[in-house]
Amino acid sequence: MQKIKQMFYKDRIWVFILLFPNLLIFLIFTVFPVVATFGISFTSWDLLGSMEWVGLENYLTLFRDKTFLKVTGNTFYFTVVSVPLCLIISFFMAVLLDSKIKLLKLWRAIYFLPVISSMVVVAIVWNWLYNPQFGLVNYFLGLIGIEGPAWLSDTTWAMPAVIITNIWKNMGYNMMLFLAGLQSISSSYYEAAELDGANFWQKIRYITFPMISFTTLFVIITSVIGSFQVFDLVMMMTDGGPARSTSVMVHYLYQNAFSYFKMGYACSQAVVLTLIVLILTLLQFKFVKVNDISE
Repeated sequence: MQKIKQMFYKDRIWVFILLFPNLLIFLIFTVFPVVATFGISFTSWDLLGSMEWVGLENYLTLFRDKTFLKVTGNTFYFTVVSVPLCLIISFFMAVLLDSKIKLLKLWRAIYFLPVISSMVVVAIVWNWLYNPQFGLVNYFLGLIGIEGPAWLSDTTWAMPAVIITNIWKNMGYNMMLFLAGLQSISSSYYEAAELDGANFWQKIRYITFPMISFTTLFVIITSVIGSFQVFDLVMMMTDGGPARSTSVMVHYLYQNAFSYFKMGYACSQAVVLTLIVLILTLLQFKFVKVNDISE
């Protein structure tokens, strides 16, 4: 018995030794910044001088800040529109690419290509496509008799333009997740459904959706978190304009921290953003129905 205890403790020591580098990196680059952000949010700091304790003043100012309320609304608008559209398109792309079609691997690679493309390149290409004078988007709209808007310089169409680009950029990643879930479903379920006379939509509703509910929940959660953290696409395509119609929470946070040098105020925004994402994630766990495949 004593030897077993010694072996157990020896194994625990080796486990700790092997995990220590990862734990150290996690503490330095994750835990410490989170704690520091929370602490700095109660101060006034311009990155150069000393910190001044202001208590809850940053948070009180935050909810009186019309710009913050506007960018928060923009972020919810971006999320509510982009996430469902991206999920629907990604799912049906996965269903299509799960079937037996010619050049299947090539099509999968093509649809996944935007995911691995540089965001800088994506922004440059789509800025050109949206150009009101010589962009291809307005050119093709003109072919069917529609006069295209000014897109990125129009307060009404700038956010939809960014959303379309975001969907194009990220749908391949969600598609691959859905595809992995679809390939885990046994074909016997579909064969039995066909014998019972089920059509395509009935098979999707009663077989596919329940069987990939875990995958769907994961995709929804990661998509919502990603949409609240969107920054680079907005920064490179519109820089939050025109008239802050595309400015989102992380973009405004960045401006306060590194343009206006209000680090304490920026940290308070980061804390609020974290709380919003946390609450939304918990709500998704509670309300999104997940079926256990093993049942």
